[in-house]
Amino acid sequence: MKQVASLQYGVIFKKAFCDVDVFKGFVRDILGINLNIDKVETEKEFKPAIGKVAVKFDLYAQDEEGRVLVEIQHQYSTDDHYDRFLHYHCVALLEQAENAKNYKPPLAVYTIVVLTSSDTKYREDVLSIDFDLKTKSGKSLGEIPHKVIFLCPRHVDENTPTAYREWLNVIFDSLDGSIDESLYHKSEVQKVVEHIEQDSVSPEEKAQMIEEYNWEEFQKMQLSEGIKLGKLEVARNLLTAMNDSQIAQATGLTIEAVAQLRDNN
Repeated sequence: MKQVASLQYGVIFKKAFCDVDVFKGFVRDILGINLNIDKVETEKEFKPAIGKVAVKFDLYAQDEEGRVLVEIQHQYSTDDHYDRFLHYHCVALLEQAENAKNYKPPLAVYTIVVLTSSDTKYREDVLSIDFDLKTKSGKSLGEIPHKVIFLCPRHVDENTPTAYREWLNVIFDSLDGSIDESLYHKSEVQKVVEHIEQDSVSPEEKAQMIEEYNWEEFQKMQLSEGIKLGKLEVARNLLTAMNDSQIAQATGLTIEAVAQLRDNN
């Protein structure tokens, strides 16, 4: 077993997947595309901003033959990731319009989002947004290649595509800080393990991990406080219509909390 830094942290995910060989191997197995690239950009931005929102791509690479643009995004937890990364994807499409001769972007755009949070909305291993034209029977016509794929390593099962499994499993295995490296045979996945070994994590990266952890805890606290305040407001509106026991059952508050609210109202 190797002690590793968890891939739930954006700084560690980018450290591992900005490796050109890792990026290419991941895209090959997830999208079935062999990229011709010699670099992967991190924290990629378009300036000026498109759509009045400053978008920053975690990992970004453009095929040198000018055919494909691929973004890989990491997301630990928020409830708007499906909408947010659809917006990011569309920004990458619109950015090409500045030099395009028509409405057809010269590059096919693919966005891969890796969701490592335990509270993702849907308990599915793979979700996708397919932009292609389809007939009434659902047959794709191959006119529009652009696609967004969401991957959830926590929900791998026997139906997960074989090519995806080793990648999703290594991400999931890293979440508890240790990996059995003997389980992984793809050279690119082995490189992921090498990049995230505890001994290879710099002091600066550790500091960023701590900042990310504290930010996640702050967000959870804010969410918890918001839910609690919402329950209290509902309970306050029910004080004249229900007794304390009924309000507690309706809101999930304790009877003691409802009684205190009634006393203070």
